[in-house]
Amino acid sequence: MPAQPSRKPGPPAETVTTDADGGTPLRADAQHNRDRILEVAREAFTTQGTDVPLTAIARRAGVGPATLYRRFPTRDSLISEAFAEQLSICVSVLDEALADPDPWRGLCTVIEQVCAMQATDRGFTAAFFSEFPDAVDYNRERTRAEEGLERLVRRAKDAGQLRDDFDPSDITLLLLANSGVVGESRQVSLAASRRLVAYLLQSFRPEHAQRLPPPAPLGLQQLYKARHVT
Repeated sequence: MPAQPSRKPGPPAETVTTDADGGTPLRADAQHNRDRILEVAREAFTTQGTDVPLTAIARRAGVGPATLYRRFPTRDSLISEAFAEQLSICVSVLDEALADPDPWRGLCTVIEQVCAMQATDRGFTAAFFSEFPDAVDYNRERTRAEEGLERLVRRAKDAGQLRDDFDPSDITLLLLANSGVVGESRQVSLAASRRLVAYLLQSFRPEHAQRLPPPAPLGLQQLYKARHVT
């Protein structure tokens, strides 16, 4: 009888996953490195701000600087990837608010939740006020968020729940003011943020409202430029 061909299985095929940008697939070990870099970056940006040295992030992630820069060529690309999930959460909160039949409750929910995130996550604050020329999805989501906020403001005004002279740029002004309470412990920052937001939300109501000075031309793009003026 002729010898039967060997059926011994060969070595397992190497597991690959696709890179976040849909480009060249990553090996399992490369994907692990990428995930680890993002995990460490989020933690570092949150606790120390976005100016933390990238070499320190690479060291904490257990990879070489060359590996970090191969996956994230610029600081902006790392920041935008690190906080993409938080931005997605903000957009999801906004969608739920727009679906709320009570415009005032929807507007308050968005402001309270975004400000709470801002008060406990320093890195997110910097990312929210920045622009990333190469991060198309990130900037598109932020534009969508701005448009959604404008719709919330219009709905609340039409329902008579928001003062007539409220301008969408006032939300940016609120976020800028809220960022000023960050700096103490997470617990203190959150408590200060909640009190500040409660004060401001009361001032947004139409009852006994007195005319304000004209709104400042504040948008996220302008805030980014202002933060980088030397």
